[in-house]
Parts: sequence; C-alpha cells; structure tokens
Amino acid sequence: MLLEMAADGLGERVAFGSRSGGMSFLQLLERSRRVGAWLAGRPVERVGLVDVNSPAVPITLFGAAIAGKPFAPMSYRLADDRLKATLARTAPAVVIVGDGVAERAGDIAGILPVHRQQLLDRAASEVRHGEGGDASGWLGDPEGVAVLLFTSGTTGEPKAAVLRHRHLVSYVISTVEFMGAGAEEAALVSVPPYHVAGISAILSSVYSGRRVVQLETFEPHAWTITARREGVTHAMVVPTMLARILDVLEHEGSGVPSLRHLSYGGGRMPAPVIERAMTLLPDVDFVNAYGLTETSSTIAVLDPDDHRAAFSSDDPEVSRRLGSVGRPLPTLEVEIRAIDGRRAAEGTSGEIRVRGEQVSGEYLGEDTALDDGWFATNDAGRLDAGGYLFVEGRIDDVIVRGGENLSPGEIEEVLLRHPAVADAGVVGLPDREWGEQVAAVVVLNGRGRPSVTELQDWVRTRLRSARMPARVEFRAELPYTETGKLLRRVLRDELRNSEPSHSEQSHSER
Repeated sequence: MLLEMAADGLGERVAFGSRSGGMSFLQLLERSRRVGAWLAGRPVERVGLVDVNSPAVPITLFGAAIAGKPFAPMSYRLADDRLKATLARTAPAVVIVGDGVAERAGDIAGILPVHRQQLLDRAASEVRHGEGGDASGWLGDPEGVAVLLFTSGTTGEPKAAVLRHRHLVSYVISTVEFMGAGAEEAALVSVPPYHVAGISAILSSVYSGRRVVQLETFEPHAWTITARREGVTHAMVVPTMLARILDVLEHEGSGVPSLRHLSYGGGRMPAPVIERAMTLLPDVDFVNAYGLTETSSTIAVLDPDDHRAAFSSDDPEVSRRLGSVGRPLPTLEVEIRAIDGRRAAEGTSGEIRVRGEQVSGEYLGEDTALDDGWFATNDAGRLDAGGYLFVEGRIDDVIVRGGENLSPGEIEEVLLRHPAVADAGVVGLPDREWGEQVAAVVVLNGRGRPSVTELQDWVRTRLRSARMPARVEFRAELPYTETGKLLRRVLRDELRNSEPSHSEQSHSER
C-alpha cells in the first residue's frame, strides 16, 4: 500500500539510486510486482536475504509483501555455522544472496539460494511463462507477517522478532508525512538491511518520496564522498559511525554542504561525540532516535530544537537532556516500572515499558511478550519532569554494588571526557565484599598516557567514590556489534578470564 501510494503520487521521481539513472517509484512498484508474482509461485513460506545494501533489498522487501510471504534479512557477517543455523530456521525459503554466500551456506534442506543479480534481472524483465504465481489476489492483511528480524546476541540462539504489516505501517504513517519530501532530498542509508533501522529507512523514505542512496557497507571515507556526490540531505548513523565520520571531516577540514538532517541511534551516544558533531556541523539538524526491533523502530525522539537548547543552555536540567533520547512519540505510551512492576516515581530509575500500535513484542515460535499491551524493553531508564527519557543501558548490564544500582553508561561518559580517552567500556565483575566491583576498559587516543590512578581519580572527583573503577585495563579497541552496540558480555567474560593488570601500573610502563 505504501509503495502503491508513492508510485501513484510520484511516478517517475527517482526512488533509489543516483539522481540520473536511478530506479523510479513506478519502476520499483513494477519490479516488486514481478518479483512478488514469481515468489508467489514458489513452494516456500519465507523470503530471506543475506547480502549488503543494493536495489535488491527494497525490491525483495516489497516483492515478498506482495507475495504474502515474510521477508527475513540476515547478517552476512555471521560465522558459517551461525549462518547455516539461521538459514535453516527460515526454511522453506527463497534466499537472495550476495557473492560467495551460497557457497558458505552449503546444502541446507528447503533453502533455494538466488543470487542478487538474478533477482534484479528477473525484476527488470517480464516473468517467463509458467514461472510466475498469482499475487493479484493478495488484499494486504494487516495481521500478516511482513518482516522477521533476528535480534543480535552474544550468547544463545538469536530470537526472530515478528513485525506484522500493521506494526510497520502504524509507525510510518504516524511519523512521516506522505509525499512530504522535496524533489531535491536524498537519504543516505549505510546501516545493514538486517537492522530495523534499515527497514524503517526504506519504508519511511518511500512514503515521504525521498530518494534513497545506498552504501553497500559503511566506511567513513566512502560515506562522505557519496554524501557529497549525491547531494545527500538526510542520513541515519549509529554512534560509532558518527565518530568515524567526524574524524574524516576533521582530517579533511571540510563538511557535507548538502546535509541538513542527521539522525542517530542504535546505541549510547557519548556526549563528547555529539557535542563535537554539533560544533563541526552547526547547520545540521540532529535527531536522537531511540527504538527497538520489537517496536518497529523509533519510540522516542530528541529533536533538533532539543539538541540546540541543551547544547547552549546554562540550566543544568536543560543541558543534561543532550544525554537523553528525548520524549516519547505522541502515538505511544511509555512508563518506567519499578522492580515490583508498579509505575516508578518521576526521576526514579526502572525498566522502560512501551505500548502502542507499532509495538510487536512477538517472537517466532513463542507466546506474546506483551502484558496488557505493554512491552518490557529490558532497558533501564528514567523520565525527568519534562518527560524526557534517559536510557541507562540494559538491565542485565546494571552494576549492583553494595545494594546500589550503578549505570555503566554514566561512568563511561565521565571517562570519555578525559582528554586522552577515545573509548571506554564499563562492566561489573564479581566481588566478595560488595557483590560487584566496577571494571573499566579504556582505549586511548594518542594524546596522552594516563595511569590507572589518574583515571580512577578522574572518575572519583566527578562521581561518587562508589562509581570509581576498581580495575582499569587498556586495550587497542573494544568489541562492538556491526551495528555499533558495545558487547558488554564479551568484555565481561574477557575480564573474568584474564589476570588483572597491576592497579597502579601506568599504560606507558606496560
């Protein structure tokens, strides 16, 4: 429905690709219909994709919807055994694959691999006689499963989040104005297609009429070159991406003249990074979008006015909001629940819960995770007097020391303000006396070599002494997912299984 509306209203305007020679909205609809008719004739239940960003992604997304089959994009970065296991869970399925993926997947029962170029060729030409099914009778059941997204995890088997058509459409029409984008606007999509942000970027851009420019995979130099060449006006990045883009812009001593709107999410944004971004790109509107796979993307937004007010304010309450994710969307309810399940008092930390039409809270093969419509996010957070939401991290990551809950993100934020610190990760480790102790892993930026004691004092003088890291380790890099989330479980396990360095030994002495 979203694509048909865009094709009817915008026709020959370019939907995907370069300003000259890209695929129009009408062509996208026609090609998706051809693929949909072909998929409808296949004896499969799902349509998978294991590939980088390309025009095959939107064609497969909409083609699968037309065929009435769930679209299940998967990470091409998975190790072979994990990839095979994930593919097996989608069977029977047609799976669109990139170079080398079919060989990696092996012979999996019920999986029909189709190379990306084969799909694009089929989409661009008439369906051969006898190969197509009938997709014309599909009426667009809002309860039908539109997308299956495998949630990331460092242990155990990932869950497959179920997003139905009504969830995704509810999110799009409540946050985007139909045909609201100007003909000159272009969105740069560099997040992978198996991330909910990649799905929502396609749907939102199509509905608004904004041209999409795809980057196969993220690389900061390629990002800046593409953004300038294609006159990109809008983009979405995760915090680690933004930090690397800023490094390139600072090194080059230039910006992206066409860029007007930059949203970020998918992980904690360090205050020094967003402050640096607002200084380097003063004419860009920044938006912090907080959401989850299970909620069809964004549930709270810190808008451009909020950014500028917090960045320039002398009021501590207002300036503190630069570290928030903004206010919940008006179409959603958000509450903070205490450990007993009751609504927490204003300013009190607890679990973030959300309810609304776009909220799924459903996993493949499992009972609903909703409680009277409420989805428990497993994120810790609080709401201030102005209704701004502060996310403190995963509840599983909260450090409990002497009965007090400590937020790793708060301690990381302070460490990142040290002039010699480029990155920091904080976790809790077992402690006989206090239950847990604070441990920090720090990446230096080459502008100094602080000792462990210096960093401990840096935290102690800015936070209460209970939040001072008892253990500090130096590393060349921290473990992240490909979408920019710190792998705290990996970090915690590594520290548990290694001998601590001498607490007073400086980095230079090692």
